[in-house]
Amino acid sequence: MLKVICVCGARPNFMKIAPLMEAFARTGKVHAVLVHTGQHYDERMSQLFFRDLGIPEPEINLEVGSGSHASQTAEIIRRFEPVVLEHRPDWVLVVGDVNSTIACALVAVKLGVKVAHVEAGLRSFDRGMPEEINRLLTDAISDLLLVSEPSGVENLRREGVDPAKVHFVGNVMIDTLMKNRERANASSILGELGLSPKKYAVVTLHRPSNVDHPRALGSILDAFEQIARDMEIVFPMHPRTRKNVEVMGLGERMERIRGLKTPEPLGYLDFLKLTADSALVLTDSGGIQEETTILGVPCLTLRENTERPVTISEGTNRLCKPEAASILQAYREQRTNGTISTRRPALWDGKAAERIAEIFVKLAGG
Repeated sequence: MLKVICVCGARPNFMKIAPLMEAFARTGKVHAVLVHTGQHYDERMSQLFFRDLGIPEPEINLEVGSGSHASQTAEIIRRFEPVVLEHRPDWVLVVGDVNSTIACALVAVKLGVKVAHVEAGLRSFDRGMPEEINRLLTDAISDLLLVSEPSGVENLRREGVDPAKVHFVGNVMIDTLMKNRERANASSILGELGLSPKKYAVVTLHRPSNVDHPRALGSILDAFEQIARDMEIVFPMHPRTRKNVEVMGLGERMERIRGLKTPEPLGYLDFLKLTADSALVLTDSGGIQEETTILGVPCLTLRENTERPVTISEGTNRLCKPEAASILQAYREQRTNGTISTRRPALWDGKAAERIAEIFVKLAGG
């Protein structure tokens, strides 16, 4: 039986690892060992997601916690190395682009263990984004590159990656969304927040370029003040974003915006319901660009670039500069135009994890 250590560490990873653990278990030929690095580890950012998604309790939790990019990555490396030495897996599988991804991939390759990267090949072409560095380095040392959209295949080809290593398998996040859509519909979150379907916007912000600088965040709030005159805004705040708001002295300003709600981060099912029934999403998250594409919800991505171009060419996503004038222009055009794409990107069909499991079964000689 093939032994695979599956690594998750931060909230975006959980939705990707859940269908993989299930698919591996069904094969009977892959023994998957779940390792949680603890990069995000509190009740709302971690445990709640495990319960919502039915992810088995991790066999190992490194409990790394937060820190700077350097200290966090170094601590993951230090704590993950003994795990690999003890378990001697055939493969280490990493997902996405967080610090846990590159840290655990680096440990594995240094110890002669093969690395599989789920969501390989995505590129924003912005090396000022920490995630872009993580993506580039992880792909460079991986033995198996499992790609979620066609741009990833093209990016890896252009970088000279051996085509035999590259497999276009689809998007595991969409597996999770499709499996849980009906359960999410039963969520009572709209009633709890006093919202009516299609009468509100959802906001998520966490990228340093948007939330670490008073001028940048202030300009985004300028736009929210205008939008809140048209519809309510729900902004479940990432703990780091909430801390920055207070440190910058913007808390009172946000409280004065009528119609702006700032609940604590939500579990997966509640947030999926909230997103699916919204009129609009404003975000700087990669995964939410993908989810809104499948949900058919207009999405304004407050960034200069995206590593997920298929969400623009075939989805509901639109890029706009994270400043008031650009956000408001895009918002007004979307509200006036109202056209929603009904196309679905290739292989975003809920079966990506099955395809990945089949590849590993073949590697096991099955």
